[in-house]
Amino acid sequence: MAEADRRADRGDRASVDEADVARFEALGDDWWAERGSMAPLHKLNPVRIGYIRDHICAHFADATGRPRDPRAPAPLAGLTLLDIGCGGGILAEPLAKIGASVTGVDPAPGNIHIAQRHAQESGVTVDYRATTAEALLAAGERYDVVTAMEVVEHVTDMRAFVATCGKVVAPGGLLFMATLNRTLKSFALAIVGAEYVLRWVPQGTHQWEKFVTPKELEAAMRGGGVEVFDIAGVTYNPLRDRWGKSRDVDVNYMCVGRVG
Repeated sequence: MAEADRRADRGDRASVDEADVARFEALGDDWWAERGSMAPLHKLNPVRIGYIRDHICAHFADATGRPRDPRAPAPLAGLTLLDIGCGGGILAEPLAKIGASVTGVDPAPGNIHIAQRHAQESGVTVDYRATTAEALLAAGERYDVVTAMEVVEHVTDMRAFVATCGKVVAPGGLLFMATLNRTLKSFALAIVGAEYVLRWVPQGTHQWEKFVTPKELEAAMRGGGVEVFDIAGVTYNPLRDRWGKSRDVDVNYMCVGRVG
């Protein structure tokens, strides 16, 4: 059976890499352990949240028609946001705290259980579901903002997955994505350095051949009806032990596009 036929037979889980899902589901409570295996993601989170918040505020007017203030207590109020591949809720929960009506989806029921429990303990409302982007598209759901951060390098068909993400964005909405560039530098830092030398993440977390160049991701987003208008690199400063936005997209990068 051809690979395309096998994906079609899997229906709503067509883009799901079951081995990767099992690997992340096995993290359990470690999702929210800031000094555990997800520590790099926790340190990266402020950069991701700021990037998403600021672009949303610049794009969408508030209920009065005025520009949104990213410094306001709830700058994303009144907007629906879908976080695809939400894992334990590390990104979805903070976005809900700043006003968005957030739906978080993940194909791993164990991840959703962790996310639901943490949100309940934190007093944050997030609609968590053990499902996929394909299932939401089939159900006709649409959102003002869709995020798929550090996900595309873990799916079986990047182009099909990105197209699906674009189709669940409401007209005039935004799609945010983040991933790792496929370069020799990313192999040295994200695979050899992060997994084998520094042991920031478990070995086997990433497969270098599944990393995506900015040109490839932009083309895939355009194929899904999304026009990319910003790409930003993300780099780590070991002296300050902090991540920050950068012009350097050789390893980590984020992007945002709008749906016409």
